[in-house]
Amino acid sequence: MKRQCRIWLPKPLSSTDDDSTPHSLLFGWFVSHSSSCLDVVVAFITDEVSLSRGSSLQEILSETNEMMPLTLPDKAAFTLLGCYDTCLSANGNAPKNATDEDGSYGSLCRYSCGCHKVDGLLEEFRKDSLSSHWIHMVHDSSRERGIRMHHIHWNEDVVSQCDVHHGHCQVIVYDTPVFGSHHFSLSFWNASPQTKAPLQKPNWVNDLHKRQPLIEMETVILSINCAASAEIAYKKLSTQLETSSRKSSVTYLISTLAWWLLATLLSSLSSLYYSLLQLIYVLSSFPIFSWGRIASKRLLKNTWINFRVRSCQILYWPTLLQENDTRSISCVEDAEKASLQRHSTWSAMAVDLVLGNLVGLGLLFNTGSVCSWLFHFAKEFTNDILRSGCVWLMGVPAGFKLNTELAGVLGMVSLNVIQIWSTLWIFMASFIFYLIRAVAVLGITFGATVSAAFVIDVITFATLHVTALHWAITLVYSHQIQALAALWRLFRGRKMNPLRQRLDSYGYTVKQHVVGSLLFTPLLLLLPTTSVFYIFFTITSTTINSVCMLIEFAISIVHATPYAEIMIWLVRRQRFPCGVWFEIEHYKKNILSSSNDSPEKNPFRMVSNLRSNFLSIGQILLPHYTTMFSGISASSLTTSARGVLSGKRMPSKLGLDLPPPRPWMHMPLRQYWILCHGSIISSSEKVSSFRF
Repeated sequence: MKRQCRIWLPKPLSSTDDDSTPHSLLFGWFVSHSSSCLDVVVAFITDEVSLSRGSSLQEILSETNEMMPLTLPDKAAFTLLGCYDTCLSANGNAPKNATDEDGSYGSLCRYSCGCHKVDGLLEEFRKDSLSSHWIHMVHDSSRERGIRMHHIHWNEDVVSQCDVHHGHCQVIVYDTPVFGSHHFSLSFWNASPQTKAPLQKPNWVNDLHKRQPLIEMETVILSINCAASAEIAYKKLSTQLETSSRKSSVTYLISTLAWWLLATLLSSLSSLYYSLLQLIYVLSSFPIFSWGRIASKRLLKNTWINFRVRSCQILYWPTLLQENDTRSISCVEDAEKASLQRHSTWSAMAVDLVLGNLVGLGLLFNTGSVCSWLFHFAKEFTNDILRSGCVWLMGVPAGFKLNTELAGVLGMVSLNVIQIWSTLWIFMASFIFYLIRAVAVLGITFGATVSAAFVIDVITFATLHVTALHWAITLVYSHQIQALAALWRLFRGRKMNPLRQRLDSYGYTVKQHVVGSLLFTPLLLLLPTTSVFYIFFTITSTTINSVCMLIEFAISIVHATPYAEIMIWLVRRQRFPCGVWFEIEHYKKNILSSSNDSPEKNPFRMVSNLRSNFLSIGQILLPHYTTMFSGISASSLTTSARGVLSGKRMPSKLGLDLPPPRPWMHMPLRQYWILCHGSIISSSEKVSSFRF
């Protein structure tokens, strides 16, 4: 029976030249797909002496498996894979200088297969493993990579090197994934085909999809991503010498002091914000200020929404920074995703506050210039656009002959509304200076998004007269269009069926036709006059709404942009893998080859390196922006365009996604400071533990 075996080796192990420890142990995972297909994922190598200093092997392996992700022990358990000898010759025999006078192999006995016999619980575990799988690898200094496989115990059969070679035996060398450095992932950003598939697939395609894959890459990649965590857990359980020496180093003490100072600074700053937010919340709950809160929520709707989002981010960032699931961080891929999710909140706040301070300080230092520019713009907009436009529409706009009486009525009403609102703004002009200061203070204190939302509310309130005029002319225009459509159906002998949403035939009387004719003629002749006013105010209102939508779009961009991922991608792109590929080496570099074998004798030998593709910056940003625009579709834009033609008002908001608000948090100030400080310290300890 032809056997297929793949051995996944860490790069330091595949090129080791250390002969100081003649006998070592290999730990990792056996991923068995069938009786003839096996994957051996080697996590690390350790000497037998370190195992004797700790607990029993069964306890160490059991506790290590408990630290692995839940899906990994169900498919492949972390175990002792076999042994690795550095004192064997190329043919697998012990050299003379490695044997004692009695012919034994050192202080250990040897089996006929070449595996050495050890004492204690390790020997019992090895005997149990021989019933399923056990590998024996040796060091060969004559090869470029100093390790090769000697034989495998495969389901109670001893499979030699040559027997495996006549099947398919592949060795894949990988760089051990480390948190903060790199990892492997099978997920592709865009796996959709470039061309359309035919409607009816051939039978061989369906059979290909039903066929069981030869290699469970998900389990293998998951094991590789857990290799570093398994080594850390094993060494922590077997001995505490390395941990104590690391904690006593000068670098560790300096790093701990730096993290403590950073945690103290950020905790104090966050506690200051926490006190301010709790003060605002308590004052708004008093009955005296309840009417002001209700009025401000209606007038400053966008400001309240973004203020609530920012408040929840400030209150909950220490909670989000903590890690509750200890098993998920054992896999480097899961730990990277959890880390990016935890850091997304504080990075968004930091960028928002930086932008808010830049804009706020600019406004504070140039308040007078901004005030004069706003006065000039308001005057130009009112006189040159609104008033001049209404006067132009009351005459002969673009050569169109309008109804003089109706145009005069609509124009005078519009001019009176504009004059009344302009008079009110003259008395409110003194507040413009304070409004600019309020925008600056909001930006410096709570970020650019809150100040931008306040600008949207101010623009909406300042252009309330345009909104009112647009609403009034839209009401007239839409009713006129609906009346003309109903009269046109009357002439055609059709009637609208609202239950089935269709047109049914209907026999109208002569009186109904006469009344319809009398109403249809004046409505049709007055339609151009109403239309030009409707078009003018629709363009004006749409321009104002577009400015507000543009600011809303900028706010959503600030919230949706993954700043932590961008900064990490710029520094270390390897932390964003996107699929794997194999770099095949030449057969002369094969670490499984024997000195007596020729390439023609072993045609299926293969040694390759595991490589990763990496995401581009566009592939990182696109999923976040796609989620932000999920509420906008082509059908909604088409519906809005049709609504404008039929006299319906366009929406004043894009409906973009914002971070969801959370319930308000109440706790003592000291407890909140301790929570912030502990979250930062625990996060630093997790980073240090991942870095060994």
